Amino acid sequence: MHWIFEPGLFSNGSVRTALVLGAMVSIVSAAVGVFTVMRGQSFAGHALTDVATAGGAGASLAGVSPLLGFIGGGIIGAGAMDAIGVQRVKGRDIATGVVLGAATGLTALFLYLVTLHSAATGSTQQILFGSVFTVEPSTVPDAAVLSVLVVAGLLVIRRPLLLSSISVELAAARGVRLRAVGVAFMAMLAVAVGLSAIVIGAILSTALLIGPPASTLKVANRFAWAMSLASVLGVLATWLGIVMAYDSYYWFPSHRGLPVSFFVVSLVVVEFAVASYVGQRRKARIIVAGHDPTKTPEQVGWV
Repeated sequence: MHWIFEPGLFSNGSVRTALVLGAMVSIVSAAVGVFTVMRGQSFAGHALTDVATAGGAGASLAGVSPLLGFIGGGIIGAGAMDAIGVQRVKGRDIATGVVLGAATGLTALFLYLVTLHSAATGSTQQILFGSVFTVEPSTVPDAAVLSVLVVAGLLVIRRPLLLSSISVELAAARGVRLRAVGVAFMAMLAVAVGLSAIVIGAILSTALLIGPPASTLKVANRFAWAMSLASVLGVLATWLGIVMAYDSYYWFPSHRGLPVSFFVVSLVVVEFAVASYVGQRRKARIIVAGHDPTKTPEQVGWV
């Protein structure tokens, strides 16, 4: 297996930490991402990545944990979008655009200030594109606690969240507290973005949040199946990305490997392309068989 796993891969402490952290983050991102795609809030998720970037840059400037900055920034951004109007369909783009612009400006300021401190050399690269091999093992327990909290929160509100994701009008008619559910979900989305930023960087964290769930929704016809497959695709892309990034140090004479984020994002794109092809083939077979391929999730038993 030498041509797949270079020497010292599994005995390397940094790699083991990366694999454990990557799996946790991928599962959380997939679980939150399925709802994000269904609710049409992919743009909001992208905006939160920029807010997380500002938080990470601010944390680097203040000398505190990047994870704290990523998640703190994301939660502040989620609260700002809700206050402006992200829960109202007509106000989503406006709220997201305002927060996105403000976050980008803060990121530029914080990163400029970071570059003025020689001790922070390389932190800009880590904030924007991640460096999972440099994550301290002490970060894993914190990430595990946050992951459990997000998954537990999704389990608590899963039915009203799913119903409101499918049909806001139907959810309101059944007495779902749409604002409360929306705010809770935005907080979970912010945490998921912050966790993903640790693995592949804040600016690319949307890839894990949106990619595997979007691929899954191309082929899945059951909610549980969608959740499971999205988690598998996310973990697969992350683990393969980590292995390939480690192996890439042996590909070049200078022993300067390629970043994990490059491989993870590339694999997510490949997964989406394959899922799109499979989904189109499946839809064609359904049409040929004389069935209606436009049924809503309610009609195929999602709720």
